[in-house]
Amino acid sequence: MGQLPRRAFMMTKSIQSLLAAAAILGACAAGAQDRDKAASPAWQDQFGISNCTIVTQGRNQYTVLEPGFQLVLEGGDTRLQITVLDETKVVDGVTTRVVEEKEWKNGELYEVARNYFAMCEQTRDVFYFGEDVDFYKNGKVTKHDGTWHAGVNGNRAGLQMAGAPQLKMKYYQEIAPGVAMDRAEIVSLNETCKTPAGTFSNCLKVKEGSAIDITAREYKYYAPSIGLVRDEDLRLTKYGFINGK
Repeated sequence: MGQLPRRAFMMTKSIQSLLAAAAILGACAAGAQDRDKAASPAWQDQFGISNCTIVTQGRNQYTVLEPGFQLVLEGGDTRLQITVLDETKVVDGVTTRVVEEKEWKNGELYEVARNYFAMCEQTRDVFYFGEDVDFYKNGKVTKHDGTWHAGVNGNRAGLQMAGAPQLKMKYYQEIAPGVAMDRAEIVSLNETCKTPAGTFSNCLKVKEGSAIDITAREYKYYAPSIGLVRDEDLRLTKYGFINGK
């Protein structure tokens, strides 16, 4: 074959150079994406529970898991009452503490959830083993949406609150595929929270969402030695031991 004309040869070289440059840019972009993925940790779903000595009561910086401790939050037409009960329940072979949540809307009982928590004695991590949920209408139970238990249908315990929270931690709170896949990301460790029950500093701010509904998002705030003090529009109005302890 004869040689290409000089003009065509130069155009061919230019195209080759452009293609090579594009390939290099593409490789750099791919490398950057890989680095971004490596820099953004995946949602943690393994918590070393089998290595823990499990206890049913105690406390860490942002959780009080002691019978009789109660939080009351209110906002708009909603009232939320969270009580650590003097009850335990075995879930997935683990003895857990029952924490009851009651919610009223416009003065009528709307939801009652019995949550099952346990604490790692070594790390003070609080694990979530499931819940039984009753929704009410006109004083009668109408459904049980959101009910799940670790050890059933492949469900596993999640992390409710780390004993040593770190900024940007990302973890699953509930691991019940198709039912409840709530997850949380710690976005701040030094918030100031003003509530009717007082003003609290060094609050933990958590962004919660769901792997089932990725559009769902809400923010919760936890005060040291107390726990939940703000949940979207709800603010803490009362806290302490109901048995006078």
